[in-house]
Amino acid sequence: MKNNFIFKIINEDLKKKKHLKIKTRFSPEPNGYLHIGHIKSIFLNYFISKKYNGIFNLRIDDTNPYTSKKRYVDCIIKDLKWLNIKFDCLKYSSDYFKNIYNFAIYLIKNKLAYIDSLDKKNIRKYRGNFYNLGINSPYRNRDIEENLYLFNKMKNGFFNENKICLRLKMNMRSKFIILRDPIIYRVKFEKHFRTNYDWIIYPTYDFSHCICDYLEKITHSLCTLEFVENNIIYKWILNNININKEYIPTQYEFSRFNIEYNILSKRKINNLINNNLISNEKDKRLLTIFSIRKRGFDKNSIINIFKNIDINKNESIYKFSIFTKNIRNSIEKDSLRLISIFNPVLIIIKNLNSEEYINIPNNPYYDKYGYRVFIFTKYIYIDYIDFIKYFYDIKNNTIINSIIKLKYSYIIKPINFYINNNNKIVFFCKYYKNTLNKIFLLNKKVDCIIHWLSHKNIKKAKVYIYKNLFTYKNINNVKNYINKLNNNSIYNIYVYIENNKNILNNKIYQLERIGFFNIKLKKNILLYLIVEIKNNKFI
Repeated sequence: MKNNFIFKIINEDLKKKKHLKIKTRFSPEPNGYLHIGHIKSIFLNYFISKKYNGIFNLRIDDTNPYTSKKRYVDCIIKDLKWLNIKFDCLKYSSDYFKNIYNFAIYLIKNKLAYIDSLDKKNIRKYRGNFYNLGINSPYRNRDIEENLYLFNKMKNGFFNENKICLRLKMNMRSKFIILRDPIIYRVKFEKHFRTNYDWIIYPTYDFSHCICDYLEKITHSLCTLEFVENNIIYKWILNNININKEYIPTQYEFSRFNIEYNILSKRKINNLINNNLISNEKDKRLLTIFSIRKRGFDKNSIINIFKNIDINKNESIYKFSIFTKNIRNSIEKDSLRLISIFNPVLIIIKNLNSEEYINIPNNPYYDKYGYRVFIFTKYIYIDYIDFIKYFYDIKNNTIINSIIKLKYSYIIKPINFYINNNNKIVFFCKYYKNTLNKIFLLNKKVDCIIHWLSHKNIKKAKVYIYKNLFTYKNINNVKNYINKLNNNSIYNIYVYIENNKNILNNKIYQLERIGFFNIKLKKNILLYLIVEIKNNKFI
């Protein structure tokens, strides 16, 4: 990973002997699938631990029993394994619920936290907004004994959800809304996937996060820039609870990862699902780690992207073209080739009277992948895109005088056509016998090289195409992002593919001139698009 400002901070800390051992953590909430933006944080924390011979924890932030699910924990662990990330310890915020509760008691006893009996609606009203400062809750000055009594009743289930909470006594007139007496405990009756019903009060992220960092002896707590203001709460809590102040962790922020034409926010993704705009959170158009694994993305290309990404405080948007280029470069030389026709047009080779067999490389870069045999026959299929560009002028209803190279085969030229009784065009070409694997005809270079299939070498396959989910580049800054949804971002079609009996299951293939696909062999051959060839015109 590139040198960055956090490395410099750590180097200075080590020089001053502030820490004996560097310890970092990645702390996702198990309420959905990780997205590729998380990889930036994962890699930063992981590679810091490796660079400084430290420790890297995976801590599951399971402080909300309604949204925390075991299946997401399992997927998070699988995602890290896929990225070749080995954590030293697996922790859960729920491991520390008793400790966190005791720190809340300490704050109450020291008049730094209070039980607020305002309901959710009135808490929002008293908190104010950007234009109006907050107003103290009428319950802010309850005495210690009453607060302890009510907190115990909260813990034992005497209050309904959203009717009572524990708040820090910070500053209701702060210009930062987040600092206006933030809530640190709330009632939730939902069963927790680890602790069952042992707890019905749960700490908020702001309260649990810093305490868990302290208890795990995290030295550098790294998060993205949207948590800059939360850092004030982070420091305030650690400075006001009864802990050894020599070992207080420090939070540092860096810019998050954004990418063109895509959203990564769980909230926005859930909004798309709730509006039936995407099927579910497993939708393969989403750039979750789960989805890119299932689509067949090469993990080494993903790893290389994030190993070389800049770590700074400057918000930027990663170009989708660079993202796809990295993926293509990673898989191109080792992927096997196949030929397919997405929109077939039949061509008749008028002067071909006998079939021929041609050896075609399975991979043009390496002989080790061997060859396969193609049959060249009188009837072949080409793609409609090539047909209207090099063979037939639709506007003028005439032949185009092109010299056309059939890839791996002969040079052909259009000679004539007619419209049959079904109003279909019947098109004839001439082939030149001595032009196998040549690109010149009578000293004239061919106009194009196109792919093709014999009518005796075809099989139907189902292809799943995925395009950008949105039509707008910087979609993260668009308020009405739903209006920018790409209505043609997913579709499937049946195509002709070469009748190759050696196709391997769950393997990446390049469909020549089209793109890279992950192949699944079921009743039908299924192909899932990973990334298109640059300047592809066929899908």
